[in-house]
Amino acid sequence: MIHNLKELGRAGHVLNEALALLESDLERLEQQHGPVPNGDGTAGSALQTLYGTTLLTAYAREQLKWVALVAGFASLGMGERADYAMKMACLNPMDIPSAANRMARPLSGATVRALDIIRDLDDFFGWDIRLLIDEVLAASHSTFLPLRD
Repeated sequence: MIHNLKELGRAGHVLNEALALLESDLERLEQQHGPVPNGDGTAGSALQTLYGTTLLTAYAREQLKWVALVAGFASLGMGERADYAMKMACLNPMDIPSAANRMARPLSGATVRALDIIRDLDDFFGWDIRLLIDEVLAASHSTFLPLRD
C-alpha cells in the first residue's frame, strides 16, 4: 500500500482542528455542568451531551493518532506497520453518529464545525459516513437513547 504523505498531512491537520474544537466544547460543558452532571440520562440531557462530546473528542484523538502513526511508519520505511495503522484508521467510525445523536439540540457551533470537517475526510478513509453525519446535523432533537414507553 502506498501512503501519500501530503494527503496524510491534510487528514492530520483536519483531525487536529476537529480535536481542538471538540476539546474546547468539552471544557465548556464541564465548566457549565461539572465533569459528571447530575440528572437523568435521557437523550439530550446534560449527562448525555457531555458523554457524546467526550466520545467525539476521544474518537478524533484516536483517529489523529492512527494518521500520525501511518505517516511516521511510512516515512521510516516501515510499510507493514504503516499498512496496519492505515487499516485501523479506516475502521468505520460508528461512534460519530451514536455520540452526536445523544447530544442536546441545537448542537454547538464547535461541534457542528468539527462534524463538518470530519465529514470531508469521508473519501480519504473510505468511510461512507457523509450521509450519517448529514442526518445528525439535520436532526431537530437528540435521538439516542430512545425514549421508553
